[in-house]
Amino acid sequence: MTIRIIVIMDKSSNWYKLDNAAKIIPSTVRGANTRVFRISCELIEDVDPKILQQALDESIIEYPFFNCILRRGLFWYYLEDSQLKCTVEEENLPACSPLYLPGKKSLLYRVFYYKRRINMEMFHVLADGTGAFMFFRRMVTRYLEIAHDFRVDSDFFANEIASLQERNNDSFTHYYQNQKGLKQLKSLSSNNAFQLNGETDSNNNCHLVEIMVSSKEFKALAEKYNSTVGVLSTAIYIAAIIDTMSSAQKKKPIVVSVPVNLRQYFKSFTARNFFGVISIKYDPMDFDNTLSSIIGVVNASFKEQLDPKRINETMNSYAALEHNIAIKVVPLFIKDYAIGQFDAAAKKGVTTSISNMGVIKMPAEVTPFIDRFSAFMTAAKEQITICSFRDRLVFGECSAFVDHPTMLNLCRRLSSEGIRVEVATNDYDDLTEEKKEETV
Repeated sequence: MTIRIIVIMDKSSNWYKLDNAAKIIPSTVRGANTRVFRISCELIEDVDPKILQQALDESIIEYPFFNCILRRGLFWYYLEDSQLKCTVEEENLPACSPLYLPGKKSLLYRVFYYKRRINMEMFHVLADGTGAFMFFRRMVTRYLEIAHDFRVDSDFFANEIASLQERNNDSFTHYYQNQKGLKQLKSLSSNNAFQLNGETDSNNNCHLVEIMVSSKEFKALAEKYNSTVGVLSTAIYIAAIIDTMSSAQKKKPIVVSVPVNLRQYFKSFTARNFFGVISIKYDPMDFDNTLSSIIGVVNASFKEQLDPKRINETMNSYAALEHNIAIKVVPLFIKDYAIGQFDAAAKKGVTTSISNMGVIKMPAEVTPFIDRFSAFMTAAKEQITICSFRDRLVFGECSAFVDHPTMLNLCRRLSSEGIRVEVATNDYDDLTEEKKEETV
């Protein structure tokens, strides 16, 4: 017999402070970098919107925090409970369109469907990818339960059982220790990194590209190089970037920002943001056109920066923003400007970002109905997000660029290693506006 315990929070007010990673997000929204991320699940059958709405309504009960709206305070932004309801719609907006519009009372997430695909987009102030996936997996599971009239084994989600208070917890504040902090955040601006450039969308719309490969083949390739999937993904991405660079451009280092799920290092059940960032720096002049020449550097950087002591410093770097007295007393309109300037300076020290969501696990009962998962995160220039499900590993690129030379080179690199590649994109031509797909 399974016993389900629901803990009701004793809440004296209907507002919440932003977690420490979310505090800088509203001030850093610029153009195509809407700070909205997208999670997708492609089924083997068309989506029934009525069933999806029911699944959403039942699943959100366990994550009421996601129904908050964003408000401006005197010193900080904050989240406030709302009675708004998310309505499932057929996709009708450009991918990762803004969710937060100042002065407008609106939810910070949306649920779309298009043919066989279920999409959820979320403003990063609510959660990170891991937290959002907790909710998204529940919703997709519930959808398939209703659609096919079965119930999955409740023990599958046993390790995610948590009270509402635990899901809403700001784990940065809980684990904060007064050390280093802002110094680490400032360190990125000291890099003079190579910057990705290209023709951008005139409307600042996000362009999405999916590169799909066999998880088994990619893992076997990682083993061939005595590496891991995460290290190999970063190394092959760096190689693809180098393939786009001129000789003059290779004088600048490539700096890849890699988000790290802190739940792996600290006990936390939060569905909110709880991540840190490490930076992988590579000198293109050291590249001899072999992946081995990159993998060694990337592997050493991962080991050094994922040391528990360094991870603790990374976690504190976010929490330090709230605990800095000088920052606390500055009015929000000044914070917006200052954080925006700081963020712009830090971005000059970063070439791109790559986030590995890892293996997506779903109940055995629903697995036959799912083709793949994919994820995308907006960025100032370009970001790749990786996730895998069964034998589908997907590289999801999100950028404002209308051309995708890095992703083309990534396909070439993968193909040269004997891996079959499939590509999908939301790029549109002037007439058909149909999704293009091709197999390499």
